[in-house]
Amino acid sequence: MNRTKEIVENLTKSVVEYNIDGAAKWAREVVQAGIDPLVAIEDGLAKGIQMISDKFQNGEIFITELVIAAEAMKSALTILQPELSKRKEERKNLVGRIAIGTVAGDIHSIGRNILGSLLFAAGFEVQDLGEDVSTEKFLQCVKETKPEILGLSALMTTTLPAQRDVIEQLKKEGLRNRVKVILGGAAVNEEWTKTIGADGYASTAVKGVNLAKQLLRGGK
Repeated sequence: MNRTKEIVENLTKSVVEYNIDGAAKWAREVVQAGIDPLVAIEDGLAKGIQMISDKFQNGEIFITELVIAAEAMKSALTILQPELSKRKEERKNLVGRIAIGTVAGDIHSIGRNILGSLLFAAGFEVQDLGEDVSTEKFLQCVKETKPEILGLSALMTTTLPAQRDVIEQLKKEGLRNRVKVILGGAAVNEEWTKTIGADGYASTAVKGVNLAKQLLRGGK
């Protein structure tokens, strides 16, 4: 087995075996060996998280395992993405670009992390803005990185108004027609989604991926 194949296969194995430290170790090996980070991401990490995603959707594993696998993938991406930026490369089979974040005042992240992992496995370029994201930061993201979809997560009813604020500010800035807005989180429902004029709502991460794909195809 050549060195590139060995490293890439070990990246996949680290994700599938929930090995966070191992994924980071093999990502560093990618950099040291001068391997194309795009190859490592697509043939290593994406392959691994897709395998985990399939198991999750088939009921073979639980959310806990999915979360740990996602953390393993992220530990490697933290190392590989800067290398990718240096080369200014883009994933070959990119489905679309999406930015996701938990709105201001809310620090919950598990659901968003799961969604991000499944979107990545499905071929999306995912920009995760993190937790407690201000309206201004969401708007800045839309202006500067131009995602096709913006995902707003809110777990608590007290932070729902922040979702509405983002949409209203997008309208005021003349940005609303540039991006589809989807909502998620335990506090969200279809009625709220329609009330604030979002483009869709997903109650689970799997449904979120399907919704994102549907919106990119021009669906509602």
